[in-house]
Amino acid sequence: MSLLQAPQSRVFVELVPWADRGRENNVVSGSELLPGFRRPLSSAQTQTATREVHVSGTAELSASPDRAQVAVLVSSTKETAAEAKKSVCRRLDYITQSLQQQGLQAENVTVTKDFRRMENAYHMEAEVCITFTEFGKMQNICNFLIEKLDSSVVISQPQFYHTPSSVENLRRKACLVAVENARRKAQEVCNVVGQTLGKPLLIKEEETKEWEGQIDDLQSSRLSGSLTVQQKIKSATIHAASKVFITFEVKGKEKKRKNL
Repeated sequence: MSLLQAPQSRVFVELVPWADRGRENNVVSGSELLPGFRRPLSSAQTQTATREVHVSGTAELSASPDRAQVAVLVSSTKETAAEAKKSVCRRLDYITQSLQQQGLQAENVTVTKDFRRMENAYHMEAEVCITFTEFGKMQNICNFLIEKLDSSVVISQPQFYHTPSSVENLRRKACLVAVENARRKAQEVCNVVGQTLGKPLLIKEEETKEWEGQIDDLQSSRLSGSLTVQQKIKSATIHAASKVFITFEVKGKEKKRKNL
């Protein structure tokens, strides 16, 4: 006669060996805990324990360039030095006067001159570097100079860029917006569970990214020819992203006192 196989049993409690074997025959008092067991927190401890909510927030901002630089090159080659200088200086004076009439400050205009002797002639070049903060004014001035001056005057394409303060301001704004997004998320979580959002306990910026321009739609323009002014501005636009991690304290809903 075969014996019936006992059903498999499941263990729900694991006994942790005592650290002190000498105590196994002793009675454990009410103030002591058996090894491996943890006493539940009292109501006072529960109330004083800090409750927290952990959230992350992200933000992505962009800033167009705030400066543009244009170079105007004037040159002349003459048999005598006086003629070469006169030819360049005459057009150079016209350019600087036109810039002053357009309201450009002297600190935004830099003039450099180069004079050298060739085999049987003298060659002089002057370069006027102009820094613009208003791009509409830049286009008007460049168009005016092209119209009024001959082909010996070369005007470069504008180069757009950011000042250091502009870049730093963009980074700061991205971080602040990420913090605000995280705080709003934590506030909504507390509203859902019927709690009150407390003060921040930890704020940490975990990740930052920066990149320039969106070139997907600019490749064809680069292949076919020079970019337009608006395309140059878009290509020079800086993007900044920030990711933050914040721990907030969570408080219970305050009960409204009833007026007696």
